[in-house]
Amino acid sequence: MYPDMPLDSVKLKDDFDGVHFGLYANHKLTGVVSLFSQGDVYQFRKLAVLPEAQKLGYGTKLMEYILDYCKIQNATELWCNARVNAKEFYFKFGFSETEDTFYKDGFDFVVMELAF
Repeated sequence: MYPDMPLDSVKLKDDFDGVHFGLYANHKLTGVVSLFSQGDVYQFRKLAVLPEAQKLGYGTKLMEYILDYCKIQNATELWCNARVNAKEFYFKFGFSETEDTFYKDGFDFVVMELAF
């Protein structure tokens, strides 16, 4: 996610409350995403694919998986803090851009949401 930062920089205090998914390619952990819920509203965080494996469809596979997972859980909404330069990726899955934006760790973010 942030290859120039220490591993502790991506740890969150509520990590143990989430469901964490990993995608393996050729027996190597290649992509990850974490999913958190508050009732029937879900948030995903830390969607990441190894740099050398990007643009191969692994991010799409992770998104499709968590979308299916949320539907099975009867989620009413899924949202994320998306990097502004990646928001087109989320549009492909039906996410809408909100007016909520912020700057963190050198990146501009926008909150994106999807209603089920």
